[in-house]
Amino acid sequence: MSASLEKGINALKQVIDAPIASYFNSCVHCGLCADACLFYTETGDPKYTPIHKLEPLRRVYEQEYTLLGRLKKVVGLSKPVTDDELDQWQSLVYDSCTMCGRCSMVCPVGNDIVYMVRKFREGMAASGHVPDGIKGATQRTVEIGGPMGLKWPAVANVIRKAEEATGLAIPVDKEGADYLVLLSSMEIVNFPEYLEALAKIFSKAGISFTLASDAFEATNAGIQIGNSDIAKVIVSRIVDAAEKLKVKNVLSPECGHAYMAIRWEGPNLIGRPFTFNVVHVLELLDELRLKGVLKMKSTFKEPLILHDPCQIVRRGGVLQAAEPLIQQVADNYIPIVDKQKWNWCCGGGGGASAIHTDEAEALRAKVFQVKKRQIEEAGVSTMVTFCANCRIVMEEGVDHYEMDTKLLGLTELLAEHLED
Repeated sequence: MSASLEKGINALKQVIDAPIASYFNSCVHCGLCADACLFYTETGDPKYTPIHKLEPLRRVYEQEYTLLGRLKKVVGLSKPVTDDELDQWQSLVYDSCTMCGRCSMVCPVGNDIVYMVRKFREGMAASGHVPDGIKGATQRTVEIGGPMGLKWPAVANVIRKAEEATGLAIPVDKEGADYLVLLSSMEIVNFPEYLEALAKIFSKAGISFTLASDAFEATNAGIQIGNSDIAKVIVSRIVDAAEKLKVKNVLSPECGHAYMAIRWEGPNLIGRPFTFNVVHVLELLDELRLKGVLKMKSTFKEPLILHDPCQIVRRGGVLQAAEPLIQQVADNYIPIVDKQKWNWCCGGGGGASAIHTDEAEALRAKVFQVKKRQIEEAGVSTMVTFCANCRIVMEEGVDHYEMDTKLLGLTELLAEHLED
């Protein structure tokens, strides 16, 4: 066995824990997870069946930890996992899995397939079988602070422009604020109007907030690549800043994996409870709506539908906030059939949007057809969402199919129609 292959096998062995063993043993090979995965439904290719994406990990488990598997390995009846195979499996583990969790929802025996993919990615990352796009994003996050390589001066420039546009002060490094606002690189670069919207809403609600110059980035590339040590480093930056500034809450932005990382993974990663609350921006907006703070001076007239981001809604648990908010600002909101926890993924979560190979981009365009159908079946030209990554991925899909569709962010839509 070569040194690199031995490293790869050892890495996979180390990620196999009791849940992984129980999931492999309880899988009944029913195939229901296939029909829950947009990569299978939109391509018809059985290799995209979620449980099949874990085949190398299953074989390592069988060969190393079961009696029958060891016997089959000794007599040559079990196919060994090779370096070439792990290289080939990159596209299944990273390109064609967004860890959206729809497969886990339908598993009749309760197997958490997302957990299995996460553990498999840990082994793939440790053995060096990671796409260059995610590898580069992770390296920039560790060395510079964010997946796009943004430094504080870029954020400060966005803050300055937001202050000019709104006439409102946006505090930085202010102690004792109600909320520490986090941003994703995608919002800073692609949707700077998000910060303007927040400033208007906070001003209207009379809530104090601040940004931290040493912890503005919410995106967690460690979660996406499958490296808990890196994920801990990124979360620790936020925790340290929040505790230094003595804020009451940390506000997660319109970014799915950012919310999952800081809200649900964070305390486990750092090994202790937070001294502050973590709130998704939609949870705050819904709270303000219930208090009567979010009053609209006008409404959005055109028919529209809503895309529920997987990591915020299905896996994050923010289930009920979006619809009441959108109903408050839109006259012609059309609910879709597959909504909330059953919504279909945009096709670019879990780090998939960071992979820029021709094959990965072609696959994302292919699976965008499920969102295209939702738009066409509703007969609308506007879709609203509350995840910057979803929005970018869907904009690429709209451009690819030359659709006359507008994609709007929910926070910005509310701020635009907010009563003065």
